Amino acid sequence: MLDAVRTPRGRGRADGAFHGVHPQDLLGQCLAAAAERVGFDPADVDDVIAGNGILSGEHGDDIARLSLLLAGWPQSVPGMTLNRFCGSGQQAVTVAAAGIASGQQELVVAGGVESMSRWNVTVGSPTIDGANPAFRQLYPTVPQGISADLIASLEGFGRADVDAFAVTSQDRASAAIAGGYFDRSLIAVRNAAGDVVADKDEHPREGTTLEKLAKLPPAFERMGAARADGEILSFDEICLSRYPEVERIDHVHHAGNSSGVVDGAAVVTVSSGEWAKAHGATPRARVRAAAAIGSEPIIMLTAPGPAAERALAKAGMAVGDIDLWEINEAFAAVPLKAIRDLGLDPERVNVNGGAIALGHPIGATGAMLIGTVLDELERRDLNTGLVTMCTGGGMGTATIIERV
Repeated sequence: MLDAVRTPRGRGRADGAFHGVHPQDLLGQCLAAAAERVGFDPADVDDVIAGNGILSGEHGDDIARLSLLLAGWPQSVPGMTLNRFCGSGQQAVTVAAAGIASGQQELVVAGGVESMSRWNVTVGSPTIDGANPAFRQLYPTVPQGISADLIASLEGFGRADVDAFAVTSQDRASAAIAGGYFDRSLIAVRNAAGDVVADKDEHPREGTTLEKLAKLPPAFERMGAARADGEILSFDEICLSRYPEVERIDHVHHAGNSSGVVDGAAVVTVSSGEWAKAHGATPRARVRAAAAIGSEPIIMLTAPGPAAERALAKAGMAVGDIDLWEINEAFAAVPLKAIRDLGLDPERVNVNGGAIALGHPIGATGAMLIGTVLDELERRDLNTGLVTMCTGGGMGTATIIERV
């Protein structure tokens, strides 16, 4: 890994800084910054790989290819877009690292993009089943927020627990911003006129307190009582039928302890050691191991721990060998469960806050987290970091990086 860059995270609504910027341009500006910072000739890039969570509308038609052309890169550079839901940006980096490790490629730029304020399609179903009744009969999935509430109910995480985690995320993010800890990776995003529209994250809410969060109503309680089209059971009842040990779903998640809806893009530049040496580039880290794993589709969000364990096994490492952890804060119960399952020290997890404070631009987050943990490893003079995420459909992704 030679470098990592990202845009700020803009609020994912019409008054957000990036609402007027096309997602191709967000990714394109990251590509341009990557080339400038590392000093490579874009013509040397073997591939651009981008993760995206929606793959349609303005994000469609292979946004990786379109973004690199928009950025003025040579027509000879190919682009590929992939989808592993929330883990898409992380998966893009994994694919890049695999291409390098296999010897088939020498220089790849990988990451992701999501402009959630510009999602211009209607998601017809709150479930992940491709609107296929036959699939739904086998796997009657539920919306992710209800899956998060199911995890909290199973694990005994109450409202106080998830709200306390959210306050910590906000406090850590505020301290990181004040300390300039994100500055190395951040780029300023400009509009068509060349004016800077944002150079810092918009989503954090400094001064968040338990008292303020306590006033927010549960976000998924009403949805839990609803039914998908043609279904006999409500979403809560689907959860209870699969997990009968739970008496009721305790709806504890809300906007303040769930990941923020935001716009953003990020890329990581990956090369072989030979390419770096030949071009005078200084690697910052290497991908030690990466893994993906599936989990039960109704609860959906429990795979970060198993994905991390699989990556650790591939690397011949143990939990104690990791200096810093980034566990994506899709919902507060997700990292809380991973911390419990893996026996982690919370002081080494999401030390600069996470998606609850900063936001989760679906296809970009994984690449952002890789850059975030690398920057923090360098700042603290530590060596190893592990990034892990839950994804839609019941999956998890994990990447171990090691400074060089």
